[in-house]
Amino acid sequence: MSTTRTAPLLTVGYMPKIRLAVSLLFLMNGFIMGSWVPKIPEFKDRLGVSEGVLGLLVLAFGIGSLILMPVAGALSARLGSRQVSLVSGVFLTPMLLVMTFVPNLWTGFVGMLALGAFLGAMDVAMNANAIEVEKSMRRAIMSSCHAFWSLGGVLGAGVGGITMGTLGITAHAVIVTIVSALMLAVAWPITLRDAPHPEAKKEKLSLPRTLLPWLVGIMALFSMIPEGAVLDWSALYLRSELGASVTFSGFAFAAFSATMCIMRFAGDLVRDRLGAVRTLRVSAGFALVGMLVAGLAGDAWLAILGFAFAGIGIANMVPIAFSAAGNMPGLQPGIGLSVVTFMGYSGILVAPSVIGFLAEYIGFGVIYASLPALFIVVLLLSHHAVHADQKH
Repeated sequence: MSTTRTAPLLTVGYMPKIRLAVSLLFLMNGFIMGSWVPKIPEFKDRLGVSEGVLGLLVLAFGIGSLILMPVAGALSARLGSRQVSLVSGVFLTPMLLVMTFVPNLWTGFVGMLALGAFLGAMDVAMNANAIEVEKSMRRAIMSSCHAFWSLGGVLGAGVGGITMGTLGITAHAVIVTIVSALMLAVAWPITLRDAPHPEAKKEKLSLPRTLLPWLVGIMALFSMIPEGAVLDWSALYLRSELGASVTFSGFAFAAFSATMCIMRFAGDLVRDRLGAVRTLRVSAGFALVGMLVAGLAGDAWLAILGFAFAGIGIANMVPIAFSAAGNMPGLQPGIGLSVVTFMGYSGILVAPSVIGFLAEYIGFGVIYASLPALFIVVLLLSHHAVHADQKH
């Protein structure tokens, strides 16, 4: 039996306040992540490092995320996801300002560790809070929460370059900090106050010994490896293997992101109607076909169409896995979620470097045409998504 203490479903317009709050947390997290992307070239030039050293700094970002994710999950079980979400948000808010003033390689390394750590910790905790809101509202909201994260990323990346070009690097960091602080301030009093799980206080911090969270983690991992492959390598694939121009090559990720964002906003309605298992299977089918078309495409237009199709499918696969992770029988939501997020985000943070290495020998087309094999594994494990539909 759940021990969650739910807040009243106060509303703002048609959206309950607790749903608005967790949506703002996702929007803020995505906004800071997206705002960091256009700062990377300036960060590289300021520190005077090569592409190889920058790659190591980016790896430090991933290491920071993966270190703090399990900790955030355990703390969410012991203290409640609200407290961990908001506190990690407080630490995250000034990080872009901090990164604007790091003077050398070593402080840059520490800064990247901290940025990744706070982004990752908040990610786990806000997903745990979204699961508690789902239980309170007795309906799916996870896909739309991830849509708000995607929207924040698009806004941060899209506005960031313009702001830095017109107002300067420091002004951009100050604006991002103020906007992020305002979003956190609005969310603070209305974020769902989920109670700590009493049994979690008696348990030692350890990895789950049951197989289920690891199987759901594989589903998340195999859903996010293709996402990372499109994020990091689709533009280069179009340019180097399909002869696209520099400008046109960016349309691959743009099409993928656009269809993903649209389908995430629609995903909760689809999942409520079809159920998590059927939605996951249909999504995996779309993703499989889309990635296969992209990998076998003979021209850039067909590849872009394939990536757009893949975005339709991949959009709701990870949110369903996260909801299933938070509703596993006999396991605290924060613990299950920390395992699944850790494994899933490894697909975005680690796998693309392996893909880049392999592409030197076999080409990106072969890799993209091979990635559908991962979706077949997701289909085989899809019956475990039934836990995402559990009502508490």
